Amino acid sequence: MATSETLEEGTQLTIEYDKLGKIGERGQHVVPVVLQHAETGDVLYVAYANREALEETLRRREAVLWSTSRDELWHKGATSGDVLDLVEVRINCEQNSLLYRVVPRTGGACHTKNASGQARKSCYYRRVTSADALEHV
Repeated sequence: MATSETLEEGTQLTIEYDKLGKIGERGQHVVPVVLQHAETGDVLYVAYANREALEETLRRREAVLWSTSRDELWHKGATSGDVLDLVEVRINCEQNSLLYRVVPRTGGACHTKNASGQARKSCYYRRVTSADALEHV
């Protein structure tokens, strides 16, 4: 089984194809949320929200999500300081996914750090180069 280090920093492609199955098995009622930088258009990451997370996001005007691994509300930046200020929430045509358009307060969005120890601006910091390999960009 891959460690957190090999998943987050490695160059071997190990996609978790069963993520949605695991969410379903736990009975979590969530929708995917794409978090997009409202000024640059960059996709920061994809997460999940339930009704409570959406309501908190709208109330706080900051990104709040549902942690499917911890099975709890997750206020982005509460511990890291990397708060994402909400510009708007959009919903897709079938009303089964959300788009949070946000502006990072500190510049960081990902929980991983770059070589300088700073939170990465996006969780999409590697490129797929083959069916089993990645490279940092």
